Amino acid sequence: MSDWQAKEGLTIAIDGPSGSGKGTVAKMLAKEVGLPVLDTGLLYRLVGSVALTRAVALDSAESLSGLVDGLLVSIDWTVDGIFFEGENITASLRSEQVGEAASRVAAQPLVREKLLGLQRLIAQAGCIMDGRDIGTVVLPDAPAKFFLTASVRERARRRWAQLKDQGGSSLEAVVDELKMRDQRDQERQHAPLCQAADAITIDSTTMRVDDVVDRMLGVLERRGLIQAAA
Repeated sequence: MSDWQAKEGLTIAIDGPSGSGKGTVAKMLAKEVGLPVLDTGLLYRLVGSVALTRAVALDSAESLSGLVDGLLVSIDWTVDGIFFEGENITASLRSEQVGEAASRVAAQPLVREKLLGLQRLIAQAGCIMDGRDIGTVVLPDAPAKFFLTASVRERARRRWAQLKDQGGSSLEAVVDELKMRDQRDQERQHAPLCQAADAITIDSTTMRVDDVVDRMLGVLERRGLIQAAA
């Protein structure tokens, strides 16, 4: 049982660059306040993964748009991950190659527009949602918005630690890849990565995950969005 009770239908937006710890923090916060957590990045990773498998050009808006139309009738996006054609494929979407493809397809306005409705529909029941444009585009009216960041070097170190057991890239290669992804996410024309004006910034470079979560809980309590569970 969680220590806190969230207001009915509460939505919490957590944005930030790759490797900032959004997913880990969202899951820990979700356990504390009793809300489901939804990782929007998985949707784009699915599109990127299927595009790679089917040799669909990652810069072809028309081809990707058609691909998404087909995927929307074959997927189930839940708190347990992405189910595609009845199978939970979340683990297979975590590779660096798929992440790179996801960043490219996410730059396509048509792809984002088609996935936007699904994200908003699921959020209506209340959730914690993490991504790149949650507070600015997907849930602009969310009563709690956080922008989680960290230095490029620290974000790369975290990502490298995840990948090294899989025989992944060197730390320096991951640093370079993150810099390129940051630039692409920030400079894309449609829904770029940026901080919502009313979002609270948390730099997690030197912070433990539980300290980040504690800071978020403090904000939520002060705003009357959560209360101690009976």
